[in-house]
Parts: sequence; C-alpha cells; structure tokens
Amino acid sequence: MTELNATDRRILSALKKDSRASVTTLAGQLSVSRATIQTRMERLVATGTIRRFTIDVDAHGEADVVNAVMLIELQGNLARSVVSVLRRMPEIVSLHTTNGTWDLVAQIETADLAGFDRVLREVREVSGVLNSETCILLNTA
Repeated sequence: MTELNATDRRILSALKKDSRASVTTLAGQLSVSRATIQTRMERLVATGTIRRFTIDVDAHGEADVVNAVMLIELQGNLARSVVSVLRRMPEIVSLHTTNGTWDLVAQIETADLAGFDRVLREVREVSGVLNSETCILLNTA
C-alpha cells in the first residue's frame, strides 16, 4: 500500500466531491501544477488507491434502482477469495470489512428486482459465504 501525503489526500478529497473534475480544475483548486496532479493521480490509480471514477446521481433520477445493504458472514480462511469475487461484481458498489457477527457490508445497486434477486443468489453461492442478511433501502431520511 502506498503512503499518502497531504497533497494525495487533498486530491482524493476533491475527487470525492467531484469525480469528473479535470486535472486543470484540480490544480487550480489545490494550488499545485497540472503535472503534479497528473503524476499523483496516475500513481493513485496504478497502486489501486483510486479504483474507479464515478458519479452520484440524484435518487429522483434513478427511481427504479434497487439499493440495498447486505451483511455477510464469512468462513475465515476463505475471506480473501470471497472479497476478490465480490469486488468483481459490478452491482456491489462498495464493500467494507466490519466487526461483530457480520464480516462484510456490501452496498448493492441493481436496475430492478430481478437483477437484485440474481445478485443475492450469486453472493450466497460464493464459496466461503456462510450467512447473509439484506436490507433494501427504501427512502433517504
């Protein structure tokens, strides 16, 4: 894992606010050269610190999207292979380790209920997944 310095953290913070910000825009916001931004972003991508660039869509624009949180219990010796499989599933938009009964928390987004059902089945069939509990997110409070 690459050690992040203050400039790296500032770049990541700016990209979290606007993942579409151009190198020029970031350079202006952070008061560093375009070359510095470009070089550091390339390194952050190459080391896996930045895994993807995405957008955050207003919930009204995605009325049919099914959003859920899945709590997953793992067989300890297969945890790394389970995580590897789950990270390749495009419907799992974030994956977090946690403590307690559940080992992982997965945020799931699908276009419809049929796709949601398929993702649940695929996750449960992964070797090393012992148990899961899923909550569909109904509304933002």
